[in-house]
Amino acid sequence: MPKTILITGVTRGLGRALAEWYIAHGHIVVGCGRSAEILNLRFTHPAPHDFTALDVAEENKVALWSEHVLALHGAPDLLINNAALMNTPAPLWQVPAREFNQLIDVNIKGVANVIRHFVPAMVARKTGVIVNLSSGWGRSTSAEVAPYCATKFAMEGLTQALAQELPAGMAAVPLNPGVIDTEMLRQCWADGASRYPKAEAWAKIAAPFILQLGPKDNGQSLSVAAFEA
Repeated sequence: MPKTILITGVTRGLGRALAEWYIAHGHIVVGCGRSAEILNLRFTHPAPHDFTALDVAEENKVALWSEHVLALHGAPDLLINNAALMNTPAPLWQVPAREFNQLIDVNIKGVANVIRHFVPAMVARKTGVIVNLSSGWGRSTSAEVAPYCATKFAMEGLTQALAQELPAGMAAVPLNPGVIDTEMLRQCWADGASRYPKAEAWAKIAAPFILQLGPKDNGQSLSVAAFEA
């Protein structure tokens, strides 16, 4: 049965790959992204799919977006918080405050904004799965990516706490996607990213894996096993 799937950060990388897979397999995708590529998504995937130019860090805009989406599509069956930024690799004390703040605003506050405005409708229905993309760097650390590690460790804790607040029948899962060749990975591993699978190959495994998540998985820190770092 087709599901309504909401994905943030849908214009590129993992979010785009997931959206394309779900659309190709008959599901309705509602998504947001900051880049102009959102216009191409609107053109190539018209209604019932629904794509909006949006920065999840802007709480008031997320609120307005949720009103539109919930009125038109109802509560999503699956909510995937994918939108995130990576810091330019550097020792923590050399990361500019503005860049650090941007990561906190998008990677943590942005996820909270989306949860705040969409999850109540899912809770009222008492069904649905929330997947917050974590990382291998949400469970271990490396030098020069401390801000990113901090935000992904936060995703683990935030999601596990959220899982304890949900009614029976729902699930919240922090998901490590593994190491994938995306623009974000190239930002920190310029020479090594090409050794890893592309997002499209990853989505062929990850997208059906995510669809199978349910109440039994609530609060578990999971990984897309074939791509785990």
